[in-house]
Amino acid sequence: MLFHVTLEQADDDWIVVECPALPGCVSQGRDEQEALENIKEAITAWLWAEDMKAVSMLNNKSEHPAIVVAV
Repeated sequence: MLFHVTLEQADDDWIVVECPALPGCVSQGRDEQEALENIKEAITAWLWAEDMKAVSMLNNKSEHPAIVVAV
């Protein structure tokens, strides 16, 4: 999957990076490269957390087990 992110220089010279498609998915780094590496981890964690929420709702409502699909 591809995500667009924004980079912004903070007052403390760190680079703040945000993924607008995923509300609250923000990270930072000492430079652009570190910030981009960190947002990749943050995006992965954000998606995993959302999936866990969805799975818990499915398990409570569905008679059929959830199936995992890799993309």
